[in-house]
Amino acid sequence: MPPTRLISFDLDGTLVDTAGAIATAANDTLQHFGLPARAEAEVRHLIGDGSRALMLQLLARICLEQPAHADTLDADAVLTQFQQRLIDTLSTQTTPYPGVPEALAMLKAQGVLLACVSNKEASLACQLLRATGLEALFTLVIGGDTLPEKKPHASVLRHVLHTLRCEPEQAAHVGDSATDVAAARNAGLAAWAVPYGYNAGRPITESRPDQLFNDLTHLVAHVMSPLKEPTCP
Repeated sequence: MPPTRLISFDLDGTLVDTAGAIATAANDTLQHFGLPARAEAEVRHLIGDGSRALMLQLLARICLEQPAHADTLDADAVLTQFQQRLIDTLSTQTTPYPGVPEALAMLKAQGVLLACVSNKEASLACQLLRATGLEALFTLVIGGDTLPEKKPHASVLRHVLHTLRCEPEQAAHVGDSATDVAAARNAGLAAWAVPYGYNAGRPITESRPDQLFNDLTHLVAHVMSPLKEPTCP
C-alpha cells in the first residue's frame, strides 16, 4: 500500500466543472424574481463557500447596485428556488474533469481511502457525485452542512481523519482554492492542489500548496511513486 493512505478531495473546481451549471441556475433564479442576470465569470469567482453563500453574495451585490430591490426582495424564496434550479442543472450539465474517474478508480484499487469534502450542501454534493458516476469511489462524503464548521476550519478534515482512522502524516487534501490549502494546513495534512479550478480568479500558486499537479493523472503517478522527488510550486 502507498504511504499516502487517505486523500480527501474538494468537489467543485477539483473533480467536476460546475461553474456553467451554477451560473445557469443562478441566472434562471434571478430572472424568475425579476432580478438582473450576472456574468458567468462573476458567479465562477464566488464558488467555494456553498450555494447559499453564493446566492446571498449575488443578492447583496444586486441590492447595492439597485437599492430599490432591497425593499421587495424575499431572500428565502430566492434561496429555495435556487436550490431547486441547482438540482436540475447540476444533474444534467456537469461532467468530471478529464481523467478524474480513472484516477480515482486507480487510487481506490491501490487501497487509498478516498473522501470528498465540499462546502456545497451535502445533499447537493451527493447528488452531483451520483450524477457524474463518482459516488461509489468515495468512502466518505462531507458537505458544508454536515458538521458545525466547514472548510477551512481544522475540525472538518480532522473529522475525516478520525472517521477513517488515519494519521495526518498519512493523508493529503486536494483542492483548487486557497480555502482548500488552508483547510489542509489547519488540520495538519499535506496541501495538494490543481491549477484549473476557480479560486476566486486567483492563481492557486499564490497559496503555495505543498504539491501542485496539472491533473489527477499526475497526482496518481506521484502517489504510486513515493520515492520520486517532490515538485513544489
